[in-house]
Amino acid sequence: MRCSKCAAPAVTFIRYNGSHLCQDHFLEYVEKRVKREVRSQLQLDGEVHIGVGASGGKDSQAALYLLHRILGCRQGIRITAITVDEGIEGYRQQTIPKVRELCSSLGLEHVVTSFEDVTKLSLDSMVGRTGEKEACTYCGVFRRRCLNLAAKELGVNVLALGHNLDDMAQSILMNFMRGDVERLARLGPHERVQPGLVPRGQPLRTIPEKETYLYALLTELPFSDAECPYAVHALRNEYRDIVDGMEHRHPGTRHSILGSFDRLRPLMRDGFPQAQLSTCGCGEPTLNERCMACEMLLKLGK
Repeated sequence: MRCSKCAAPAVTFIRYNGSHLCQDHFLEYVEKRVKREVRSQLQLDGEVHIGVGASGGKDSQAALYLLHRILGCRQGIRITAITVDEGIEGYRQQTIPKVRELCSSLGLEHVVTSFEDVTKLSLDSMVGRTGEKEACTYCGVFRRRCLNLAAKELGVNVLALGHNLDDMAQSILMNFMRGDVERLARLGPHERVQPGLVPRGQPLRTIPEKETYLYALLTELPFSDAECPYAVHALRNEYRDIVDGMEHRHPGTRHSILGSFDRLRPLMRDGFPQAQLSTCGCGEPTLNERCMACEMLLKLGK
């Protein structure tokens, strides 16, 4: 097949809009949408320090590369990659070197923090006490804690995450089906700054996972395909199957889910205004007397 925009051979077919794209036009197609998100999500006046949650997978590597490509030449912009080592034997050893390699090639700072630095326990140790089915719950809470602490220590203004369109559609559907509209209203990208919390940005939120993967391949980014050994237990897998099935039968479903969410966001912000946060004994903000991370540490006997 030939590219819909030129005579060059196509490298992909975009089912949701019916176009065939060659390598150059595909890369341009991805970068144009990411630029639009960067402009809408980030305040780039004056000195801005952007932290990028970098796991070493295709999405976070693409986010790091694209932010550097789009903003790296601008004066006053600083970009730092932040990697969280959860403490999963045989897993992070494959991914951290990929982040280090990309940061070295781009001339970016790379900071590694870990569960053990913050909690004195690795995720493997936590799972040994709670069982593998609880792994994703504990991992999510402590990964957010590690990223927020590292970002604050570095003086980061916004923390960019590599969530792609598939991730966004799954998260929206998960919260809606669980009836957790308040959590849905807090879903990023964040427009308001809460004391003690570094706001999140999502530059890849309109890019499907398949396109992120192809972009990483075509630009020859170093990334790891390793899958977390605990991922098999994640509830998200069920929602991934639902979204994938709908997208296969009805191309454009993921965009429709995200588009509906974006139209409802102003109404949800008004209906669920940001709560006044207090401070946990650990120093982190919380809605309750004790933050979720500290609650979990109590359950773990820490």
